[in-house]
Amino acid sequence: MTSSSDRTVHLAVYDTFADWETGHTTAHLTQHGYTVRTVGPTREPVTTMGGLRIQPDLALDELRARDSALLILTGAAGWDTGETLAPFARAARGFLDAGTPVAAICGATAGLAREGLLDGRAHTSAVSFYLAATGYAGGERYVDVDAVTDPGTDGGGRLVTAGPTEPVAFAREVFGLLGVYDAKKLDAWYRLFHDSDASAYEVLQG
Repeated sequence: MTSSSDRTVHLAVYDTFADWETGHTTAHLTQHGYTVRTVGPTREPVTTMGGLRIQPDLALDELRARDSALLILTGAAGWDTGETLAPFARAARGFLDAGTPVAAICGATAGLAREGLLDGRAHTSAVSFYLAATGYAGGERYVDVDAVTDPGTDGGGRLVTAGPTEPVAFAREVFGLLGVYDAKKLDAWYRLFHDSDASAYEVLQG
């Protein structure tokens, strides 16, 4: 029996949230039967980098890994300007420790690096020296690709990371992690939305 937590994805939102980075991810998850719930520092509205106002569904202190299939963290100015968003990185630690996946893109990868969550996991980001500036110990695990999924070990949750210019590859990894598409359709989805390959549309409809 499928529980509601198996079909609920939590999207972290905060001021200067990079709203374009998860558009493909959340739109297609919703179209495939997932519920996306937003999580803010509090339940007070936040304003995205694009000027959109979002009313969070719940506050961070209400978030529980057992209620979620995935936590998504996006870029924001706050990741590199103090400790404002550090509680979200700590929440990611709780998710991974509980065996629940996390997906981080752009500046959120630096937040995870500071939290020590990338030291032993395969990961990527904008460029290697961006993460190196955090002082983390995971440089040897950096992978120079558009997006990567670390499978997790010893009961730890799987982790998706991507750089800020790769929202489509980020979505691809999330869909693969959650089993939204089989391998053939996942490849077709990526070719359609990343490469504008019209022939891929037929595969998706098949």
